[in-house]
Amino acid sequence: MKNKLITIARIKGAHGVKGEARLQSFTADPAACFAYGPFLDEAGKVFLTPVKWRPVKDGFVVTFRENLQREAVAALRGTKLHALREALPAPEDDEFYITDLLGLVAVSPEGEPVGKIAAVQNFGAGDLLEVDTATGRVFVAFTRDDVPEISLKDGRVTVIVPDPDDTETS
Repeated sequence: MKNKLITIARIKGAHGVKGEARLQSFTADPAACFAYGPFLDEAGKVFLTPVKWRPVKDGFVVTFRENLQREAVAALRGTKLHALREALPAPEDDEFYITDLLGLVAVSPEGEPVGKIAAVQNFGAGDLLEVDTATGRVFVAFTRDDVPEISLKDGRVTVIVPDPDDTETS
């Protein structure tokens, strides 16, 4: 888990003429994105340090310690802002940070290796674990029925991979 990054916000664009940015938070409590220290870039280096923020209809308007001009902020539109995983609070029972699941070994209910968790996707109908297997990638619904056990300590996720012969076609 060391040095893993969590995306906690994104720059939506410039606000006004004083170098402020519009920011979208991805944290459960939107204002909590400011509680984890300076924002980091995708390499884990300090990128921007918020000093003032105020809520607006669709996020926050933020002033940074770094003296940015409006044009520089506008160029950062879409930039993801990160925090170290260790800086975030422990998740509740039966909750997980996606980054903690990535790379875990996926095993069958009998303990046979199936593959590794490559991604967690959501195409609109719920979360899916994307499992990289020897024969390709498969999706497993991220439900208690299809993912009955997750052991971060053991680095293992039990999955019930759908049988391709059991899928219905219309």
